[in-house]
Amino acid sequence: MNREARESFAAFVAARSGSLIRTAYVLAGDQHAAEDLLQNALAKTAARWGRVRDNPEGYVRRAMYNEQVNRWRRRRRESVVAEPPDLPSAGPDVDLRLALERALLALPPRKRAVLVLRYYEDLPEREVAAIMGCSVGTVRSQTHRAIARLRELAPDLAVHLTPTGSRP
Repeated sequence: MNREARESFAAFVAARSGSLIRTAYVLAGDQHAAEDLLQNALAKTAARWGRVRDNPEGYVRRAMYNEQVNRWRRRRRESVVAEPPDLPSAGPDVDLRLALERALLALPPRKRAVLVLRYYEDLPEREVAAIMGCSVGTVRSQTHRAIARLRELAPDLAVHLTPTGSRP
């Protein structure tokens, strides 16, 4: 990589790393795993910088998504512990976020990814479809099914998963 390309890549990382680490965290569910996920995606991006510099963020997001799906596939085992970990008492907003996190982690990887990309990253359906390598119709149906499953997993979140003015 020449000097100009290194500077261009460094500027991209400096400008977009905050947003990308948040996406990685939502995909991975853990800060350390998110950092590893983003670092691996950025390494892949740096290696292909000359070809992806027109849309590097899309490439990084796609790389993170693919890497995380591979991790989910490899890690299908549950950890058995003697006692559940202690959870601090929290206010209603924290309880709500924890319930949402547990419900999201219970979703299959593809449904979780579509919700993260669609609502957390606020990407249009067309971009989500491009990142996930599927049609816009598939994004719509996966979104609908994922929200329905979230309502089943966490009924107390149903009021937050329903658009304003409509009934759950």
